[in-house]
Formats: sequence, structure tokens, C-alpha cells
Amino acid sequence: MTKALLFAGTTEGRKIAEGCRGKKIELTVSVATEYGEALIEPAENVHIVSGRKDEGEMADLIRETGAELVIDATHPYAAEVTKTLKAVCAREGVDYLRVLRREDHEDLTGCVWVDDTQGAVDYLNGTEGKVLLTVGSKELPAYTAVTDWQTRLFARVLPLPASAEQAFSLGFEGSHLICMQGPFSQEINEAMLRMLDIRYLITKDTGAAGGFAEKIRAAKACGVTPVVIRRPLAETGIDVDVCLRLLGERCGWSSNTKKQITILGVGMGDPGTLTKAAEDACRAADLIVGARRVTEALSLFGKPVKNAVAAKEIEAILRAAPAEHIVVAMSGDTGFYSGTKGLLPLVRDLDPVVLPGISSIACFAAKAGISWDDALLLSAHGRPCNYVTKIRRSPKTILLVGGDSGVQDLLTALVDNGLGHLPVTVGENLSYPEERLTRGAARELAEQSFAPLALVLVENPDAENAVLTQGRPDGDFLRTEVPMTKSEVRAVTLSKLRLTKNALCWDVGAGTGSVSLEMAEAAEDGTVYAVEKKPEACALIEQNKRHLGVTNVQVIQGAAPDALRDLPAPTHVFVGGSGGELKDILALVLEKNPAARIVVNTVTAETFALALDAMKTLPVTEVELVELSVSRGRPVGGYHLMTAQNPVYLFSCKGGRNDG
Repeated sequence: MTKALLFAGTTEGRKIAEGCRGKKIELTVSVATEYGEALIEPAENVHIVSGRKDEGEMADLIRETGAELVIDATHPYAAEVTKTLKAVCAREGVDYLRVLRREDHEDLTGCVWVDDTQGAVDYLNGTEGKVLLTVGSKELPAYTAVTDWQTRLFARVLPLPASAEQAFSLGFEGSHLICMQGPFSQEINEAMLRMLDIRYLITKDTGAAGGFAEKIRAAKACGVTPVVIRRPLAETGIDVDVCLRLLGERCGWSSNTKKQITILGVGMGDPGTLTKAAEDACRAADLIVGARRVTEALSLFGKPVKNAVAAKEIEAILRAAPAEHIVVAMSGDTGFYSGTKGLLPLVRDLDPVVLPGISSIACFAAKAGISWDDALLLSAHGRPCNYVTKIRRSPKTILLVGGDSGVQDLLTALVDNGLGHLPVTVGENLSYPEERLTRGAARELAEQSFAPLALVLVENPDAENAVLTQGRPDGDFLRTEVPMTKSEVRAVTLSKLRLTKNALCWDVGAGTGSVSLEMAEAAEDGTVYAVEKKPEACALIEQNKRHLGVTNVQVIQGAAPDALRDLPAPTHVFVGGSGGELKDILALVLEKNPAARIVVNTVTAETFALALDAMKTLPVTEVELVELSVSRGRPVGGYHLMTAQNPVYLFSCKGGRNDG
């Protein structure tokens, strides 16, 4: 069995000892203090010795344990220990591994860099203002050379008798001595800096395990100058993952360093909304990853954090971080408009555990005293949402709204589209002390201000009678002399288009916009471009949009095909008027999307001939031709006479040549 000697003075040393428990290796762990000994749990194959070792004692320990390998996981600032240990290993003929903690890639602009403690003292003697020392109790004697140090300096040291006694003996006492165990979150650092009115923060580049990034970010947030003591050696080495893998290969056991990743929902932000499972995961975590707002809510656990939002960025952190318990914290619930949806496919191979949280919807519904099993749930936070059309069709709609004016924009849209009378409930800052629920009609609340992140309940009792079939009555539309596709023709046209929920549509020669608007209602998560060359017709389409409350129609004034060239590729196209340019219009459609679905309506013989030729010569398939003759009854005395409308010819097809 391989015998190894581990000099442990860091978190990395503890992790290596834990990784060797119960494995085929006889490991002796040397720690400098009783505190270090208390942090490492012994095992049948893991033995601990404490006390600082000089060069001779290091050599004696190597010989006594029969160590074939020495692992140096001492602190990066224990330069003399590392130099001595290297020399002893070379003389004793044993292998040597240096384990280094990962460095933080933090923005270090604005930091003052010094080479050593004396450099920090010299710098402080040229300044004024209070100073927080976070360099450990052993360094404190040197800082008594700072002018007015008794009033300027505040020391943060470990809560150990030896550390406290050292500080007391020098004269650090009262509020000038802070005995706390780190690493500390950014929020705790900020609170301390502000409470003590600190101007300068003295720290070492201790890396992620030492909370270095959290110190730097806190200093910047508080306008404090960080004074950083450089690492004494420009070292090369390996991280914990690599060390355990090499030990496994050498000793014939698996390093078992697979990351334990938990993706969890934190609820509404107040730690009181965390589930018990989420609390347990956060307590066991070595690292918490998430948006700054979310990691701030978890600062009570005192864990190192990495702030990231984008799925790719989080994935990179998960793969680069040492083997450890990692929590990815998502706001609300992991299954409701959560970043979990984009992250999971990227990290399936890491076998993450997903824990649900209390969603904003559940919290809002409880606060408002309503059920939400019959509500339409929407998010208008950072994404386009055709919510007006959806609200018209839903008796109860709950929307997650974001942005500085998100709630006001929603309420204004309801008012502008004839829905200002609908009852609305707005929930802001849910679970926080400043939580507020506001109720009233949309038009009454539209003038008020609301928090950026809020939920809105819109109730629409009229939606129970909303008509879902296509072919609105002609009287639903505002009319002028502009031509309009009649109800019966419109219904058949829309059925031939075979619209999808997310369709991107062109209506070429849109006229009053009757087809455009019904296309938009069917493709409620899509967009319709209504292209019309006559200014008065474009104005009428805009009026009909507001009249019917349809928001996902964009009016484009211009003649086709030129007006179409800059539009995004369509999935569905209706041509109701072509100005004699039908073949060029269809060719452009197929150039942009060779698989587009197309319907062309013709009334005149000339347009019929153009359409028939296009169907024969362009690369299209599934061609259908329908003649639609409609007669409408009108009363004459006590009788009804049928009056024939102009016959309409409907060509429908799909891009793609069928050569079979």
C-alpha cells in the first residue's frame, strides 16, 4: 500500500484528506495548529499529527512514516515552508506534489499591489483613514509600525485563543478586534466595511477558497481601496482534482471526484421561502453559482459564490470548478420560466439533481387569495409576449412582468386596446418587507408606479364568450372604401394557410387588415407583417389593430416585392393583392424560405392566369385550386333572395418541388 505524507494548511488539504478516506493509501496529515487538526476527521487510513515542523523535523516525519510521496497543500503565502519541503524531499529521494488553489479571475483594476507586509505598511503610512486587516494574526506585529495604528487599524482574525491572545498582546481590542471564521460572502464584507467606515482593505491573493473575490467586490462596492499583497512565489502545481486522480492512478483506486451538482429554486428571494431540501444543499455546498440577486439571498450560508446568469457561463464554471458540492441557484421554481431549462441540456453528463422551489406564481396566488390552476400563465419579462390577445381569450391571466416600466407598459396596453375596465391585481416585492398588493381597474392603476419585478393578475369575465373560430363577421372591422376580404372567403383562406402558433406571416396587399388581424389571432405567439402600398389603408389597419386589441401585427407601407426584401423569412404568406408582380413576389418568398406555406386569392382572370403560371413554374408542391362562390341572402318583402358575391379562386401550395 502506498504511503504518503500530506502537509495541509488550506481547504485544499482538507479536501485531499477527505478524498483519501477509506482508500488504498496510508496517509499521514501534518497540520501546524490544533485548529487545523480539528478540521480534518481521521480515519483508519488517515492519521493526523499537529505542530509546526522545521527542516529536520520534516525529514524525520518522512522517514518515520515511510512516505514515498509528499503532497504540499500549504498556504500559498507559506513560501518558506514550501521551499524547505521541496529541498527535504529532494534530499530524502521522495516524490513531491505541489497542490495550489485555483486563482480567481476577478477584475482587479483599482487594486494597489505590494510585494510583502512591509510594502503594505509603507503604503498605509502615506494615507489617512481606517484600515481593515484580513491577513491573519501572525502578521499583526508588523502593522503596529503604521502611524496612529491604534485608532486606524481593525484586525479580523480567526476565533482561536492563540489568535485573540496575539492581537490582545499588541493592543488590538474592543471594536478594533474582530474574531470570525471565514470565508465571508460579499455582503458580510460590505456590511463590515460600512459599519467600520473603512477606507483601505489589506488582503492577500488567497484565491477562491480564501474568499478573495468577495473581498475585492465588497471593497469596490463600498468605495474602499484594496491593498493586495502579492503571492511570494510564482508557483506551478496541480489542483485538488488532479491530485486525487494521480493518487488514484498510483494506488489503484478511483479518485471519485465527480462533482455533486444541485440545481435548485430559491423561492421568492427571502431565505424563509427556501425548502428544507434546498437549505440542506446550500449548507453542504462548497460553491454557490447564480445571478447576483440570488446569491445575495443565500449569503447567510457564508459560502463562496460565482455570479453568472447565462447558461453557457454557468456550464463553464461547473466544469472548471474543483470537485465539490456545487449549488446552482435559480430564482423562484426551476420549472417556471427558469434558467434551468437552458442549463440542463448542457450539463446532463454531470448528473445534476434538480430541486423545485416556491414559484412566484404560487406565492402571488396565495397572497392574492386565488387559485391558479385555471389561470393562463405568461412571462413578459425579457421576452416578447402578445399578451393583449391572450388576455382577451382568458378569464384569468397571471403575468410575470419585468423592466422598470413593465407593469405600466402592460396596463397602458390594456387601456389602449379597450381593456382598461378589466380588474387587475399587482404584486410587488413578494416575500420582502416592502411587499405590496394593489387592486383596481387597469385604467386606474395605469398612472401608478410599480417595482421592476412584479406579477399581475388580469381577470376578464367576457373571455368565457370569446369566439375562437376563424372568419370574424365583417362588421367587426372598421371600414372605408379600402377593399376587404369578406368573412366566408377569409375563413377558407385561413384554413388553407394552416397557421401555427409561432408562425411568422406576410399579408401582401393587406387592405383593411382583416386577414392580417385574424392571422395574428391564430398565430398568437408569432408576428404578422401587413404589407400595403396605400397610406390610407395602412392607417386603417392601425385603427383596426387598436379596435380589436391585436398587437402582433406590424404594418409595412410599400409596394411588393420591394417592400418585402428586408422582412424576415416568412413561414406563411397570403397574397391578396399583387399589383401584377405575383410571380416575382412568390419567387422572393421561396428564396427567403423554400418551405413556406402560400395562399393566393384571385378575382380577375388576369391574376388567375399569373397564379396558374406561377404554380406550374415555381418550385412548389401540394398545389390546390379552389373556386369559392358565396351568395348571401337579403330580405325582399316577406322573402329572401340570394345575392351572389364575386367568385374567388384560392391557390394554396407549399415550397418544394415534388419530382415523384
